[in-house]
Amino acid sequence: MAQIDNLPPLRAVIAAHDLQAKKALGQNFLLDLNLTARIARSAGDLTGSDVLEVGPGPGGLTRGLLAEGARRVLAIEKDARCLPALAEIEAAYPGRLQVINGDALEIDPLAHLTPPIKVVANLPYNVGTELLVRWLTPAAWPPVWSTLTLMFQKEVAERIVAKPGSKAYGRLALLAQWRCEAKIVLTLPPSAFTPPPKIDSAVVHLTALPEPRFPAPAKMLERVVAAAFNQRRKMLRAALKGLDPQIEARLERLGIAPTARAEEIGLESFCALARDLASPGTNGR
Repeated sequence: MAQIDNLPPLRAVIAAHDLQAKKALGQNFLLDLNLTARIARSAGDLTGSDVLEVGPGPGGLTRGLLAEGARRVLAIEKDARCLPALAEIEAAYPGRLQVINGDALEIDPLAHLTPPIKVVANLPYNVGTELLVRWLTPAAWPPVWSTLTLMFQKEVAERIVAKPGSKAYGRLALLAQWRCEAKIVLTLPPSAFTPPPKIDSAVVHLTALPEPRFPAPAKMLERVVAAAFNQRRKMLRAALKGLDPQIEARLERLGIAPTARAEEIGLESFCALARDLASPGTNGR
């Protein structure tokens, strides 16, 4: 394994600080520094950006981000056991790493970051999807971040990039693809991690678009998509009836088959329905 800095190999760091991954925290440590550097590179040029990292653990990806030239890294780590190892990285890269001990779901990182901002993280499995949805649904668009480069379980990554008609297609695909370019850039086997998870992992790179692909009120689009896919086996006329008792007529007027199921409907049609439901004079707001 090539050295990316003068710090010890990650296995030595984990042994020195007795950092056994905790299942309760969704931890699976990626130990190959070549791989962490590759993930950092997949985020693009980091030299002019602040980077937010969630769940750095012993700091493998953190070291990759700093070695690849990130202007500054803000690492949010819930597990206090990891703080001494991260402090060693902080000392090796003076002024370029800030570590906050806390829950990423409860911390506002913007007070500590200066745009342009990229998010790069090997997300803990138990909070990854929730964090992604938050980043995709800010109050205003474009968001404060320019790109998200995130590792998930492979099945979650496939849901983010899925197309209509596939079993993986659903809420995550629509929320991501409405406002972003999304692609899988790297797939990793269980053997890359300690402890090895039961399934493959994948890194997804999302680039924020200046504007959504199709106009739609965000809150209504989220409601429509949630209702449609919460009962994905039902026809749309049944799944969406709670949004409007006259939903069948509305769907027909928009050229959307009321007997279709959610996985058959493309993003443009969902956006058209959200606009229609939110328009003045309707009871769907």
